[in-house]
Amino acid sequence: MPVFKTPFNGYAVKFSPFYESRLAVATSQNFGILGNGRLHILNLNPSGPISEFGFFETSDGIYDLTWSEDNDNIVIAAIADGSVKIYDLSLPPTQNPIRSLHEHSREVHSADYNPVRRDSFLTSSWDDTVKLWTIDRPTSVRTFKEHTYCVYSAAWNPRHADVFASASGDCTLRIWDVREPASTMIIPAHEFEILSCDWNKYDESCIVSASVDKSIRVWDVRNFRIPVAVLNGHGYAVRKVKCSPHRQNMIVSCSYDMTVCMWDYMVEDSLVTRYDHHTEFAVGVDMSVLVEGLMASTGWDELVYVWQHGMDPRAP
Repeated sequence: MPVFKTPFNGYAVKFSPFYESRLAVATSQNFGILGNGRLHILNLNPSGPISEFGFFETSDGIYDLTWSEDNDNIVIAAIADGSVKIYDLSLPPTQNPIRSLHEHSREVHSADYNPVRRDSFLTSSWDDTVKLWTIDRPTSVRTFKEHTYCVYSAAWNPRHADVFASASGDCTLRIWDVREPASTMIIPAHEFEILSCDWNKYDESCIVSASVDKSIRVWDVRNFRIPVAVLNGHGYAVRKVKCSPHRQNMIVSCSYDMTVCMWDYMVEDSLVTRYDHHTEFAVGVDMSVLVEGLMASTGWDELVYVWQHGMDPRAP
C-alpha cells in the first residue's frame, strides 16, 4: 500500500474494529505544541491508493483516538486543549462533534474504549488523572487521581470489564478496578517516565510498559518484583507499545529514534524486525484486529504507512 500524506504531524493511528479497510489518524499542527488538529478517516485499498473517507478539524492538536467497540461510526478524540470530542461518521462534518467533554484541566493524552463491556471509555491527561466516561453521559462517571505526574496512557484489560492500567511520568504503572476506591496495584516499572502501556490479549495477567529509558518491559501482575522480559533496542524514548491481537508473544513499538520494532518477548533475541521508514519521530503505531500482520504507523514526518508485517512499508 502507498503512504498517505497528512497536512499536520501524525500522533496516533487506530484500525477500525469493524472494517478491515478503515483507519483513523490523529494529527496536530506544529508538532502538537501550538495550532490546530485534524482527525482523518482513511479507506485502505490493497490494490490502490489510500483514500480519505473524511476529516474533522479541531482548534487544538489531537493526541490520541479510539474507536467505539459498540458503534462502527463513533470515534473519540483526545485533544490538547483538555477536551474529549466524540464524532459520528454517519453525520456530516457540520454536525460533528456530537459531544465535547470538558473536564480535564490539561492536555488529554490517551483514549481507550472498553472492549468487554463496550459502553465506556477512558481518557488520561497531563492533569495527572484518568477519567471514566460513558457515551451517553455529559459528565464523567469517575475520576482516578493517584498519579503524581502526567498520565500518558490508560488501557483496559481485554478480559476484565472493570480492570484497567495507567502509565505515568511518575514512573509507575497502576492497576485499577473501577469497583474499588483506590488502585489495586502499584508497579514501580521504570526509573524514568512511562509513556505507554498495553495488556497482552491472551494473558490477562501480562502487561507491557514503554519508557523514556528506551526499554520495553513485560510484567506479570501476579508477581511484579522483576519483569518477565526487558526489551532493549530502541535508541531513544519508546513512545508507544501495542500487544498483538493475533499472537501472544508479539509486541510492536515505535520510538523517537524514528523506528517501528516488532518483538517476540518469549525468545532471547527478542527483536524480530526493525522498520526505519519514518524520517521524524515515530509516535503512533497499531495492529489490525481483523487482518493478521497488518500494521500502521504515523509520525512527525506527516506520513501514514500501512503495510503487512515482513514487507517494506515504503514498497508501492
